[in-house]
Amino acid sequence: MSSRQICALLAGLVGLGAITGATVSNEWKSTSRASSVITATWVFQGLWMSCGGNAIGAVHCRPHLTIFKLEGYIQACRGLMISAIILGFFGSIFALIGMKCTRIGGTDQVKARIAFFAGFNFILSGLCSLTACSLYAHKITSEFFDPGYIAQKYELGAALFIGWGGSALCILGGVVLCFSLSDGLSDSSSRSGRVYGYNSARSVDHRHPVNNRRPPPDYSNASQQFDKNAYV
Repeated sequence: MSSRQICALLAGLVGLGAITGATVSNEWKSTSRASSVITATWVFQGLWMSCGGNAIGAVHCRPHLTIFKLEGYIQACRGLMISAIILGFFGSIFALIGMKCTRIGGTDQVKARIAFFAGFNFILSGLCSLTACSLYAHKITSEFFDPGYIAQKYELGAALFIGWGGSALCILGGVVLCFSLSDGLSDSSSRSGRVYGYNSARSVDHRHPVNNRRPPPDYSNASQQFDKNAYV
């Protein structure tokens, strides 16, 4: 079970790193070059700033100065991604405490419950990131395929795919950690059953002490073994 918990923790940490990288990335959407006449320049945007680049490598970024002028889906994606990072961070800490190979956390039953809580946090982190990336992608695709939308159209950026991959890893690691609860409880119950069987065997011996005693010696023929000087 320890090897599975280690793999689950590694998957959760890699997923958390991918989610963090997607959150700070500026490539959530980029300019659609299929509908653009000038392909030497392009625009890409993220949750925190908008950037523009050209063919010679010059990039200029401008942060979103106020949240009151942002669209609602961007603000929702910000909150979901920040929540995903926080949940993944606490999930990593609880996973380190609840792993069977560590020396902290208490008994096996307590550590199994802590690992379950860590897995639950990882699953919530992955779901938050998955929801944010899917919401952002839905907005991009709906504008792209809308014939009545005459403004600049965008394509899916690389940060969305990174966020989806990190979400899948977090959910996978969380599911494995949640299953470790049943393994820990079954191990502790089997161990207690073995102890109970040993104690019950000892109690039977105490209740029937006659079974542990040796039979009394037979002195019926003892007089034949002594000579005539035995009573002198």
